[in-house]
Amino acid sequence: MRKLVYYVAVTLDGRIAGPGGEYDFFPAGDDRQAAAYSAWTNALYPETVPTAHRAAAGLDDAPNRHFDTVLMGLGTYRPGLDAGLTSPYAHLRQYVVSSTLAPDVDPAVTVVPGDPLGLVRTLKREEGTGLDIWLCGGGKLAGALLPEIDELVIKNYPVVAGAGIPAFDGAFDPTAFHVTERTAFPNGVTLTRLTRR
Repeated sequence: MRKLVYYVAVTLDGRIAGPGGEYDFFPAGDDRQAAAYSAWTNALYPETVPTAHRAAAGLDDAPNRHFDTVLMGLGTYRPGLDAGLTSPYAHLRQYVVSSTLAPDVDPAVTVVPGDPLGLVRTLKREEGTGLDIWLCGGGKLAGALLPEIDELVIKNYPVVAGAGIPAFDGAFDPTAFHVTERTAFPNGVTLTRLTRR
């Protein structure tokens, strides 16, 4: 069965974005450190690079290694939409969970007005793809989907936001995960992979 993987960047205090959805405050380190970190993560997860940036990252023809589907909430989708990018991950099947977004925003994007748990359960049962489902964000969607999240890939940045969008925003539901891998980078970022216990 396919897995739902929450691959996301977080601050030390567990925020995935600032109060207004901003994410430009995540420190990248100096140019050399940032380039090395980006090259490593892009090689490991090339499909998580937005389509508009794949050429600049040297990923034009890079095959999807882990995911063939991306799932996001409106807050995660909105910055690209506001910039005129209606299909931010054209190399993936794209689902946006929103009760307010027009269903015809882009033919390559499926707008899901409700029941994200039902959607994920249906996607997990698909056969033949061999690849998983990437939960791109946001916090409310991750909170709602916590019962179906199989794996976490957390990029933890050395910064405290103080306020903003939490990685999980839902009901109190302690859920244990097991650390399976941890990699530290010179720019201070730690990438941790965890699986559900």
